[in-house]
Amino acid sequence: MEDSTLWWLATGALVAAELVTGTFYLLMLAAGLAAAALVAHTGATAPWQWVAAALVGGGSTLLWRAFKRAQPSVAPARANRDVNMDIGEMVQVAAFKADGTCSVHYRGAHWEASLAAGEVAGAGAYRIAEVVGSRLILKKN
Repeated sequence: MEDSTLWWLATGALVAAELVTGTFYLLMLAAGLAAAALVAHTGATAPWQWVAAALVGGGSTLLWRAFKRAQPSVAPARANRDVNMDIGEMVQVAAFKADGTCSVHYRGAHWEASLAAGEVAGAGAYRIAEVVGSRLILKKN
């Protein structure tokens, strides 16, 4: 069996493993194996095939990892406006209870609310920073 056939079989196996596990890095390594198969088609010796696999597979994996690290982190669902459209909306607080909670009228209903860490209680306009269960977490605007 030719070297290129073995590389293509290994590439297929990694692609299948990636489809089962959902590990995107396996796809990068499969690209390296495909590069080795292409180098084998040119008639290069086995060491050059391994070099191609290492450079393309390892290089693309490192590039993808660097790209992912450069992306901003995603806020947790309870504080992410893309998940919960209440985040960032304004509410009016008339008064806080002694325990730091309050009741606010929002979207036609009364909601329990509390202050985010470090916030000082006082009447006025507040922005919804998080929704934890059915409780709104507020920050001063």
